[in-house]
Amino acid sequence: MTTLEEQEALSAFASELASKAEVWGLMGDTGWALCPSIEFEETEVLPFFSSKEAAYLLCSGEWEIYHPEAIPLESFLDEWLPGMHEDNAMVGLNWNTDLEGVEVEPSDLAMAIAAVCGHQY
Repeated sequence: MTTLEEQEALSAFASELASKAEVWGLMGDTGWALCPSIEFEETEVLPFFSSKEAAYLLCSGEWEIYHPEAIPLESFLDEWLPGMHEDNAMVGLNWNTDLEGVEVEPSDLAMAIAAVCGHQY
């Protein structure tokens, strides 16, 4: 069950992705950015963003090794979210520069995007 804050963040993120048909992650020389969950023990979180500009804000300090990388929404829905679910990883939604923000289940994000797009995933 998600909190009201998570529901609002999910809805806003899903709406932004649906209008752009892409999501942004952070790529570095060793792969995609990830970090330990603040909420769940032994769980990794991959931060994703609804815009290149939002993703770019985190590419400083310890995270300057990363750069924003676009992922087509269809690929994100069909490959990324199911894979993250299988790996028990969480999705970080539009985190701020302090690496704070909402963490959600990949399946919850898939359902929120489906609701906005009128599809079933």
